[in-house]
Amino acid sequence: MIVETKYFGTIDLEETKIIEFDEGIMGFEEYKKYTILYDNEGDGKPSINWLQSLDLPGLALPVINPLLIKEDYNPVVEDELLKGLGELTEENIVILLAMTIPSDLTKMSVNLKAPFIINSDTRKGCQLIVENQDYEIKYNAYDAIQRKKEQKGVE
Repeated sequence: MIVETKYFGTIDLEETKIIEFDEGIMGFEEYKKYTILYDNEGDGKPSINWLQSLDLPGLALPVINPLLIKEDYNPVVEDELLKGLGELTEENIVILLAMTIPSDLTKMSVNLKAPFIINSDTRKGCQLIVENQDYEIKYNAYDAIQRKKEQKGVE
């Protein structure tokens, strides 16, 4: 399948890489099909990926694994909200956080309150609001990433 994207131009995407969000994502409910893209020019897999809409080429959200930002991230979600994804296990669940990356990188943030939950087996996804009261919508990701880098430098 040939797809137009915002940051990666035209790509040939395998059908197995399509993720279906039956309810869309917040603010973009009418767009249901997405894929996850990343720049593979560097060494290894990058920390920041892109949730790219297949319905609207200009819709691409930077996303990140929450454990790279907050090691104890453990969203509390009503099981009923996840039923449409199929059976979730530690092996097939993918959790991503939307990022805001302004020109001043020290103000980079993630949304801990509304993660994307994806079942990699069924390729079904949803975005929902978690019940955790202490999770912020604009959690400073820059400081967390810097702390991680410092920890790696010490080890």
